[in-house]
Amino acid sequence: MIGIRGAGRAGRFVAAVAAAAVLGGAVAGCGAGGGQESSATSAVVRTSPMADVLAKLPAKVEGTKVVVGSPDAPRTAQVLVDPHCGWCAKFEATGGEALLKLAADGKVKVEYLLASFLDQGGASGSVKAVNALRASVDAGKFAEYQAAVFASQPKGKFSDELLLKIADRVPGLRGAAFDGAVADVSYKGWVAESEKGFEATGAQGTPVVLVDGRPVGAQDRSMFDAGAFAGTLRGVGIG
Repeated sequence: MIGIRGAGRAGRFVAAVAAAAVLGGAVAGCGAGGGQESSATSAVVRTSPMADVLAKLPAKVEGTKVVVGSPDAPRTAQVLVDPHCGWCAKFEATGGEALLKLAADGKVKVEYLLASFLDQGGASGSVKAVNALRASVDAGKFAEYQAAVFASQPKGKFSDELLLKIADRVPGLRGAAFDGAVADVSYKGWVAESEKGFEATGAQGTPVVLVDGRPVGAQDRSMFDAGAFAGTLRGVGIG
């Protein structure tokens, strides 16, 4: 199941779709229904089991993307995710980690397009989460923080309090600059442009992984299994 975005700029969540095409490839359903909730946060703060590896991965902003890994890596993969999509969280804990291990080995660089289509009137806090993720780039902590954000995905919405609690688990991230950016939603404009960048791909849902412009690991659902997705990536020349 994959989170589905609605038509139009309002980004209405489509709740009655049995199957839909994602870039002409993946079979998708209506995941991440928790994006509709506006109740108090009830998440358990967690970090990635490979946080030490992620802490060493460089990241930089290039337009509407956050690029992780060596700029000299021979291949590029593009990852489309929304912080409040439950299936994105499952991907990040499985196939996403397999992809980042390859990035750590210098075999691929990963371009993240961070969507926020699940955030209807602030209901999911995806805008706040993407803003915090953008701020983490400036602190040199993006890869580690992103993994922690997905691992700590709440049943309710992302709040400032939760985003800062998650940041507490990432050594060196908290500080006046990061905390201020979270409180003021300093990168709200960039968040909106990132969402437009996601929409411009033509994707109808998340998560999506593209290699050479083509989705990989969705139809066979290998993207939700670390070992299987590593095999899928080898099949397209990464690894």
